[in-house]
Amino acid sequence: MKKLRFTILFLTATLALTGLSFAQTKKRKTGKPTKPTATVQPKQSEVAPDKTSAPKTPGKKNERSAEETEKNNQPPTKPTENAPVYFYEFSQPNFLVSKIFIEHDENGKGKITFLKQSFAETISDPLQLSPETLERVKNIWNALNFLDSTENYQYVKDYSHLGTMKFTVKKDGRERTSTFNWTDNKDAKALADEYRKIGNQFIWIFDISVARENQPLETPRMLDALDALIKRGEISDAAQMIPFLKELSDDERIPLITRNHALRLIQKIEKVKKQK
Repeated sequence: MKKLRFTILFLTATLALTGLSFAQTKKRKTGKPTKPTATVQPKQSEVAPDKTSAPKTPGKKNERSAEETEKNNQPPTKPTENAPVYFYEFSQPNFLVSKIFIEHDENGKGKITFLKQSFAETISDPLQLSPETLERVKNIWNALNFLDSTENYQYVKDYSHLGTMKFTVKKDGRERTSTFNWTDNKDAKALADEYRKIGNQFIWIFDISVARENQPLETPRMLDALDALIKRGEISDAAQMIPFLKELSDDERIPLITRNHALRLIQKIEKVKKQK
C-alpha cells in the first residue's frame, strides 16, 4: 500500500514538472513574434551632408586670402630707376621709314622702335646713347626748359608732308608733350635733328645686321650709304660705331669689298676723332 502511494506521488510530481516545462515552452512558441522593423528612408532634406563631397562654404566678404594679405603687406613699389624719361616720335606714312619711336632714360639706355613700308610689323632694338650724344641731347632739353615751358613750337605754316614730330618728357611725376611738323625755335629744331641722327645710326645697324645674315651681297651698297651719312653729318656718333665696324671687317660671310670699306671708314672716323 505504501509502495503504491509512493508510486502515485512520484508520478504526480513528474507530471507536474513535465506540465510546467511544457507550459513554459508553449508560452515562448505562442508568443507574438517580433515584427521586423521597417527601414525608414529619411527625406532628402534630412540626409546629413557628406563632408567629403560638400562644397566649401564661401568665406565672408571681409575675409582675405593669404595671398592677398601677403600682397597688401608688401611695401609700396617704387618707380623703376631706369624707366624711360625722354621720348621722341616721328611719323610720315609716305617715307621709307614711316615711324620712328625712341625712348631712353637719364643714362641714355632705352630702345628704338620703327616701321618700314615693306614691313608688316614694327621692329624694336635696344639702344644706348654714347656719352657725347647723351650730353648734347640733355643740354638741348635743358635749354628748352621743356617741362616748365608752355611754348608751342609749331611754325605758323603747316609742313606735315615732311613728317610730324612729338616730344615727351616724364620726370618726377610730371609729364609734358609737344607736337609739331616744323619749327623756327632753334633748340627744338636742334633736338629734332639729334634724334633724327640717332634714328639713322641705329636703324642702319639693324639693317646691316639682317643683311649679313640673309643678304650679304647687299652689304657693299649699305656701306656706301653709311659713308654718305657720315660725310653729311647725319650719324649721331660715328665713333661709337667703330667696334661694330671692326666686327664687320672680320666677318667672312660678307664680301671682301664690304670688309675693306669698313676698315676705311674706321680710319676716317679715328682721324676725325683725333682732330677734335
